[in-house]
Amino acid sequence: MADKTINIIKWDSNVDGKLNDTNMEKKLECMGYRSTKYEFPPGMDFPNHTHNMTKMDAITTGKFFVSMHGQELVMEPGDIVEVPKGVVHNAHVIGSESVTFFDSTR
Repeated sequence: MADKTINIIKWDSNVDGKLNDTNMEKKLECMGYRSTKYEFPPGMDFPNHTHNMTKMDAITTGKFFVSMHGQELVMEPGDIVEVPKGVVHNAHVIGSESVTFFDSTR
């Protein structure tokens, strides 16, 4: 099976409005997801793991490193990344700023 690519959606202020927590939650709701908001401090680490459902992970502050499908990505504010069911991935907060994170499921 060929490697998959990380599916990322970038915030478009012309379509989505100003980037803030309220508007991010609205965008995720319009995509059919319910979200729980978390604050992750600098250095927070999530070793290899999987989920039993497809999720969307989104951030509104900070930078969040994600490794999945043999690829690496640094999420920036406004980024939304699909995490497919059963796919091994890991992540961690990079830099000195906390990450405001939306864990979104259907």
